[in-house]
Amino acid sequence: MLSRSTLPKQLSGQFSGHFAHRFSRLVRNWGLSVLALGLFALPACGHAETAYQITTVAEGLNTPWAMAFLPGDGRILVTERGGALRIVDPGSGEIGELTGVPAVAARGQGGLLDIALHPSFSEENWVYLTWAGEDDQGHTATHLGRAMLNLDEPALSDLEVLYIAEPFFASTGHYGSRIVFHDGFVFVGFGDRNFKDFGPEHIAQDLSNANGATIRLTLDGSVPEDNPFVDQPDADPAIWSYGHRNIQAMAVHPETGAIWLAEHGEAGGDEINVVTRGGNFGWPLAGYGVDYRTGQAFSVPHDQTDEFIAPVFHWGPGREDHFPPSGMAFYTGEAFAEWQGHLLVGNLFHRYLGLFALDGESVSAPIRLLEGKGWRIRDMAVGPDDGFIYVIADDSASPLLRLEPSSNNISE
Repeated sequence: MLSRSTLPKQLSGQFSGHFAHRFSRLVRNWGLSVLALGLFALPACGHAETAYQITTVAEGLNTPWAMAFLPGDGRILVTERGGALRIVDPGSGEIGELTGVPAVAARGQGGLLDIALHPSFSEENWVYLTWAGEDDQGHTATHLGRAMLNLDEPALSDLEVLYIAEPFFASTGHYGSRIVFHDGFVFVGFGDRNFKDFGPEHIAQDLSNANGATIRLTLDGSVPEDNPFVDQPDADPAIWSYGHRNIQAMAVHPETGAIWLAEHGEAGGDEINVVTRGGNFGWPLAGYGVDYRTGQAFSVPHDQTDEFIAPVFHWGPGREDHFPPSGMAFYTGEAFAEWQGHLLVGNLFHRYLGLFALDGESVSAPIRLLEGKGWRIRDMAVGPDDGFIYVIADDSASPLLRLEPSSNNISE
């Protein structure tokens, strides 16, 4: 495994010399279009250097937001924020479209957002989706729903709305909206809808609604009896944790089963957190960022209070240290042996894919993959069969990319 234990934890991820070689060229690879083949050597601290190449799997996705691999099928479902659900064949690069997708409010940061497959998808063909939906006044709220997937059509049917993060607001920002499954439950992380009242009454500190919170539901959308606030008057019983700003990434640790998430701070102060049942993660009463409007740092850093749960990793204030995250995956494949157990998180502002070495809940500063390519990384996933890393960017004409070991890294 890569180790960065000697690096300061607040390092923004920049360390010189971690790319030994980079070049680009146009080639053909297994009949697919390869826009760029960049070989990058990464120092592995005691291990052989790991290099990767970038293959373009498919082209022309319109502002994709999330993806999910179909088990046994090899194809990939990709949501587009404008409201389309695509199905991509990574062998041919062909992109199809599914019907039956819910109507979405594709304004601001809203639209069709996350996608995840039922944990027993081969027996239960449910696809779970989140999206920004609107009421009859044009106000919006984050929705969680599920629908049956018929690949023969291809189409969704029998759509069920399982949860709405009410109330509806005029705001079109901070929907959050990542989905994970664990221990027979579905967890979803929401955003604070960009509320700017930074006092104790802030929406992320208000247990009567799940904006700025994570929720836990059974797979059919009912509230489990052992949720932490189920017996608290005036609290939304679905809430599992709260005090979050804008959750844009969630993943389940493959060994511990803990739910990890990454959320945007304000002008810096972005965080990686490990979710705790009933935990208050402090926003906006504790944080490391800066108020966009005043330029003033938030007055109570996490490390000065025991009232709120501190992040396992965070970035400091300001644009230089800004890491607005999107998408998260633990690397569990075999293709990149030195990266086993590492954490991948996309970066929307500095436009790279962060690779974080972990030691328990200790997180080292990231190595920057895909740096200099100009892609706002929106989501990534580890291929279940090949162990390659698949990446989508937040762009109106985004490619679906694949990171593979370079040829000198593959055994003959």
